[in-house]
Amino acid sequence: MRTVNFGVLLAILLAVSLPADATAVRLKDIATIQSKIRVPLLGYGLVVGLDGTGDSKGTIFTMQSLTNMMQRMGITLPPDKVKVKNIAAVIATADITPLDPVGGRIDITVSSLGDASSLEGGMLLLSPLSSPTGEVLAWAQGPVSTGGFNAQAGGERVTKNYTLVGRIPSGGLIERQFKFPFEDKIIKVQLEMPDYTTASRVSEKIASEVSDCRVETLTEKTINIIPLDSTLDSGNMTRLIARIENLEVETDGPARVVINEKTGTIVAGANVSIDAVALAHGSLTVEIQSTPVISQPEAFSKGETVVTSDETLKAGEDTARMIYLEKQTNISELARALNAIGATPRDIIAIFQALKAAGALHAQLMII
Repeated sequence: MRTVNFGVLLAILLAVSLPADATAVRLKDIATIQSKIRVPLLGYGLVVGLDGTGDSKGTIFTMQSLTNMMQRMGITLPPDKVKVKNIAAVIATADITPLDPVGGRIDITVSSLGDASSLEGGMLLLSPLSSPTGEVLAWAQGPVSTGGFNAQAGGERVTKNYTLVGRIPSGGLIERQFKFPFEDKIIKVQLEMPDYTTASRVSEKIASEVSDCRVETLTEKTINIIPLDSTLDSGNMTRLIARIENLEVETDGPARVVINEKTGTIVAGANVSIDAVALAHGSLTVEIQSTPVISQPEAFSKGETVVTSDETLKAGEDTARMIYLEKQTNISELARALNAIGATPRDIIAIFQALKAAGALHAQLMII
């Protein structure tokens, strides 16, 4: 039996929207200060001590890496004698900021590069971690924690969680500090969600609260802060940044409704508004039922048994329920109204699309 559901929508729409109140948040929660920019580190290494779950012999780069490592230790191995079932080649990644000192520790993530079946119980050998410019800034080593297991026996396999990616808490040692100098003593603030109104409010807030700085709004995303005292050292600069990042600013941004049709998820911002509307929602159900029919030939005849199908089609339509929304309707009022008529997430997605098509939904409709 196959069932197909169709949403039947009727929207009659008039005009006016409702603005939403802004919320004051700390600058550090909506923007990135230059000194806090995270730089990715990347490295290649070997995880050893695996219980037969490492790369196969056909993984050439793992065999070559093991051979090269043993040669550096003064041990020469014939390539045909190398077995790597207890070893896996991995990519190690981490992040570093200019605030991380030499000798500090960072967390490491390792991911299988070959055809290993699990990194559980392995140990990452000493591996260099380089910045995007190729400069080695840290070293990684330590036991890998996967948070799961992978067991096989008699052709059966039991797996818990994902065991081809693991973490090494505090497994990275910073050898060289990443320096991101303040160009001409300029502090750059990058908004995570670019918006001209928010950028203007940030500039005004900094200018009113921090008197010893000059503020320039470059774009809807970037704001420059220039300290008036050109003799500021790094310690004073740090204290200045601490003052700036804790300033509270009222944010703004375009109204959005985000829809994920694959999961039926709908997220709508508080500043979404809808014009006055009368909306009817019903559903049309088409049911197709197939019954197999077997045609059996008579005994001793030369006929063959044939299977056919007898299909019946039924169609029904639920009675539509009408809801009325007044002018200046916000998203919470719409949600209550849709819940009252028993609309499912799939129905609500169709309703939002119809509202947008009719010009009554005052928001960006984003489908992901």
